[in-house]
Amino acid sequence: MEKYYKNINVLYTQFAENIDKNCPLPEYPRPQLVRDSYINLNGLWDYAILSKPSELPTYQGKILVPFSPESPLSGVNKLLKPAEYLYYRKIFTIPKGFKKDKVLLHFGAVDYQCKVYINQKLVGENKGGYFPFTFDITDFIFLDKENYLTMEVTDPSDTGFQQRGKQKLKRGGIFYTPQSGIWQTVWLESVVDNYIENIKITPDIDTSSVNIEIKAKDLSIPADIEVSFGEEKIISAKTDENGKATITFEEFKLWSPEEPNLYDISIALGQDTVSSYFGMRKFSVGNDEKGIPRLMLNNKPYFHNGLLDQGYWSDGLYTPPTDEAMIYDIQITKDLGFNMLRKHIKIEPLRWYYHCDRLGVIVWQDFINGGRGANKLYNGFLSIIGRTADDTNYRWGGRKEEESRKEYYIDAEKTIDLLYNTVSLALWVPFNESWGQFDALKVTDWVRTLDNTRPIDHASGWLDQGGGDFKSTHVYFVPIKVPSESDRKGRCFILSEFGGYSLGTEGHVFNSKKSFGYRKFSSQEEFEQAYHKLFEGSIIPLIEKGLSATVYTQITDVEDEINGILTYDRKVVKLDADKLRELNSRIKL
Repeated sequence: MEKYYKNINVLYTQFAENIDKNCPLPEYPRPQLVRDSYINLNGLWDYAILSKPSELPTYQGKILVPFSPESPLSGVNKLLKPAEYLYYRKIFTIPKGFKKDKVLLHFGAVDYQCKVYINQKLVGENKGGYFPFTFDITDFIFLDKENYLTMEVTDPSDTGFQQRGKQKLKRGGIFYTPQSGIWQTVWLESVVDNYIENIKITPDIDTSSVNIEIKAKDLSIPADIEVSFGEEKIISAKTDENGKATITFEEFKLWSPEEPNLYDISIALGQDTVSSYFGMRKFSVGNDEKGIPRLMLNNKPYFHNGLLDQGYWSDGLYTPPTDEAMIYDIQITKDLGFNMLRKHIKIEPLRWYYHCDRLGVIVWQDFINGGRGANKLYNGFLSIIGRTADDTNYRWGGRKEEESRKEYYIDAEKTIDLLYNTVSLALWVPFNESWGQFDALKVTDWVRTLDNTRPIDHASGWLDQGGGDFKSTHVYFVPIKVPSESDRKGRCFILSEFGGYSLGTEGHVFNSKKSFGYRKFSSQEEFEQAYHKLFEGSIIPLIEKGLSATVYTQITDVEDEINGILTYDRKVVKLDADKLRELNSRIKL
């Protein structure tokens, strides 16, 4: 391993043992738009990391895609520096009978900027580290011999202003090992000329209906839609000349964490057929019978009892080692009595959201933070003393470059478009703790124009501008209190981060020299007693006074942070599961 990994322990999850190096993460990566055409290109690729660009690089070894070179599972264990170039090469063939009218090359996510070539010809470029992108490679491939897919990737990491989450070249504390290059599945599909490019699904329980809109080149021919529940076909419909259809139910089953009911749909447009799913549910904010603003699920007050989830893995970093690994995190959240995960300034592979939908765990989705040069000490100090800065001062927020602000909007829109159909996704979080925050009130209004079906936490923790649907606080060091009515401004009160109690578990810590936590304990008994005291003394009494949601920090340890309920390698649960379930059964409205 390189010096970058000196003095740390490489921890492997139990799921790493199940990885097929010929094709890791083989599952279909797009559960809400499934087509019967799929070739997974994950596996061992050639790679090189060079100090300058090269048209014909000399490859240095093998990398296990889709794991980033910084991750142990990649087999590379090298940090891509901002001035370096990462090269990939994959040789593939097109099976006989696979090609229809078009062959599409899909990337789940590549961090950060890349050029993609097929048989030494440029097919496209992409910028943005968290989103899927697709190239039509029909005119570049050979059907009767091998094809060469090559890529050039660069990543400024935290030297740039792009959205990057908690990635930092000098990792430590609450910031983690950066990612570069491919970190989600790469795959091929073949489609007819007029194919369904996208589906937008909007359930409306108040009108007992669901609105479906498809995107395709030619919508003059109506698409046939069939809705089923289980094995039973429920209803059929056709799209209009705009690709839209409204389906009204005589009766329907609601989705909730307690009953995560999902409907399957099949959509046929000419010779193209795709399958998808949806859930009938409604997320909103409203007053309870006492007039207290609450989070509502299906028009009823519903307490969100959740965990902060950074989405890092000890062996795959940004990339979960297997599909079962994703399921494990979600299922254990539910098994321990929680009903929500706050996905913290990261976007997961789409299968993660699918598992939340089907298993019944609510998702709070952060937008990715970026910018550079923010005065975090100043912003943090104001927050501690109960004051706030004006986030239209772009210099203080690290958004002085206009291009940085424009790119935030581009990525925010991509986030909403990508995850709009997610059944379990309950609210958006545009900004967290002043990290790249700017114009939060304007951003909130803009987000509502793209999605008016979900509440918005416009400024989680710090820099509250008085907007959005929530008075959202982070409390780690001072007593937790319900804000005054003047401070809440009629909004719902949520504790969007708190806790962070820390316990190192021998044999399961990433950094034996240093650790980070907001309050450290030396024994499991002390840790457990403090955790229960925190909830019984500070959380449960505040629920009747207006507290409507909690996000405990956090589900797992992450690198130096040892404040997880689980260890970083997911092998130890630090709290007694039965006692925790009993405690969580009392954290409700």
